[in-house]
Parts: sequence; C-alpha cells; structure tokens
Amino acid sequence: MPVKPFHIAWTLLLALAAAGLCVYLRTPLPWMIGPLLATACASVAGAPTRSWPPLGNLGQWVIAIALGLYFTPQVMALVASLWWAITLAIVWALVLGLAFGAWLHRVNAQSMPEVAPAAMRATSYFAGAIGGASEMTLLAERAHARTDLVAASHGLRLLLVTVTVPFAMQFSGLHGLDLNPPVLRAVQWPGFAGLALVTALGAWAMQRLGRTNPWFMGPLLVSMALTMAGVFLSGIPPWLTNGAQLLIAVSLGVRFSRAFLHAAPRWLLSVAAGTLGMIALCGGFAWLLTFATRLPLATLILGTSPGGIAEMAITAKVLQLGVPVVTAFQVCRLMAVLVLVAPLYRWFYPAAASSAGRTGA
Repeated sequence: MPVKPFHIAWTLLLALAAAGLCVYLRTPLPWMIGPLLATACASVAGAPTRSWPPLGNLGQWVIAIALGLYFTPQVMALVASLWWAITLAIVWALVLGLAFGAWLHRVNAQSMPEVAPAAMRATSYFAGAIGGASEMTLLAERAHARTDLVAASHGLRLLLVTVTVPFAMQFSGLHGLDLNPPVLRAVQWPGFAGLALVTALGAWAMQRLGRTNPWFMGPLLVSMALTMAGVFLSGIPPWLTNGAQLLIAVSLGVRFSRAFLHAAPRWLLSVAAGTLGMIALCGGFAWLLTFATRLPLATLILGTSPGGIAEMAITAKVLQLGVPVVTAFQVCRLMAVLVLVAPLYRWFYPAAASSAGRTGA
C-alpha cells in the first residue's frame, strides 16, 4: 500500500485528540487506549486511516528501551527465581490456546462450508494460539489456513485485552510490585543518544537474522543487557514513551476495516466471547499462582494475560504493576509459542497438516 502522508497525518491527529480526551477523563493508559479505540472505530466506519510501518517500529523501539531499563541485577535475581512459574505459564498458554482453537472449530466449522476441512482446522488452531498476530498469521499461511480470519481473530483479541485489562486493573484497586528504580527518571541526552544508537544496532542485527518483531526484541535485549551489567546511559523522557504508546496503538487500530465486521460476523462473535473467557480463566490461573509465588495478583494477571508483550508491559509500566516480571512472563511465553505452536499442530492434527501439505505441493 503506497504511503499517503495526508491520511497518516490525519490519523495521528485523531489519535492525539483521543489521547488528550482520555487524559482529561483520567482513563487508564490514555495514550494507548484512546488512540486505539479512535483509530479502530474510524477504520471500521470507513474513514481513510493509515499507519506508516516505520512509525510503529519507532514506537516499539522506544517502549523496548524503556522496559529494558527495569532489569537491574536485583530484579533479574527475582525473575530467575521464578523460572518454574514462567514454565507453568508457558504450558498454560499452550493448553489454553489449543482449547480455544478447538472451540472455535467446533462453533464455526459447520457454518463455514466454503472453507475446506483441513484449512478450517488450521484456521481455528492458529487463530486460537496465544502469540503475536503477525507471527501466527504467517504460520497459518504456511499451513494453508484462512489468514484473513486468523489476523482478524488476533486483532480482535488484542483490542479486547488492551481495553478491558487496564480498566480492570485501575478500578480493582489491585497493587503490583514497585520495581521502578529512581535512576529511570534521569534523562541524560548524550547518554540517551548512545542508548538509541546501540539499541538500533540491536534491532538491525535481529532484522538481519530474520527474527520476529526485531524492533521490539532487539532493543529490549540490548537495553536489558546494559542494565544487568550496571551500565546506565539515560532514562527515557515521559513524553517520548507517551508518543510511543500512541504510535503502537495507531498501528493496531488501523488493522480494522468495514469489511472486517462483515466478513464473518459469527466468527468474530465467537472470537470475542472466547477472548473474554480466556481473560477470566487467565485471571483464575494468576490467582492460583499467587499462593505459590507470593507475588501480587495484579502483576501475575498481566504476566499471564492473553495480550501482547508491548500492551501488557505498557500497562504494567504506567500503572506500576511490576514491569520486569510481566515482561519476563510475556517474552518467554512468546518465544516458546513461536517455537512450539507449529510442531504441536502437526502432532495434534496430523491428518489436517498432511492434507494441507498435499494441497500446497
């Protein structure tokens, strides 16, 4: 799609106005939720909303740097002691995604006869997996699934989780871990320039290696490594992290369209219902983990929530609910899902996988 500067500028102004309104109304995550809802609604209404991918990458880059600054040696010792809980959360996410996919197939297969049985099985499976939207869509394409339905399900899941969980956190009165070192507030511009340079090199390296989400994972790993080594170059100014949240929200919101709602309403309704059910189940799982880990419930809810890394980590950062623990849970889960979800599909559904392979041959 060609770059349309006017449409991009109009979308950003709409997002900025929505963020300002949410700041005035004192909603949770105003720089994320306001722009996300505004651009999603405008896109569904048929407005010419556009997002420029480099801006979305910029937003992920800034947030990744900010998150990495929380991983001090003391915090890493705490995270390392939770390896068993993180492993349990990974198993939980895989089982929950498998169950969600099976439920989507059972609810929708009979009403979508135009989709071949093998393709429907793959579509339901990858739509239910709790992983990144772009990564799951790519894996679904390789399995010859309906990628439009997979992308739509993950987009709707992220929207629902990003909107409902922060509101629930703010209005529940739950508190998390206070792991916000005072040094994070100190902005030193020469050091900030150096931090930007080395983290950009991290993104470049991840991109050259063909890794997923390079503009988030690369800067995050570099920023974490520096912080764990006791090297502090600079904090991140609040206005920059606010702007980064807005850019990420816009990149999510423009994925929706008028055709999005009309393509498969029954499918989207089942995805919405299933997502709300997963949020509740993850809340219950987090509650059980509190007895074993002695960690605050709010922190574990965000760590096990079926949302994206950036969105849940931003929630933890803004509401001060334990950024390192939430980020560690979410990052480890994503890496495990990316590695295991395709082999598990071939294991659980060998007939569908082999049928799709013959179709694509």
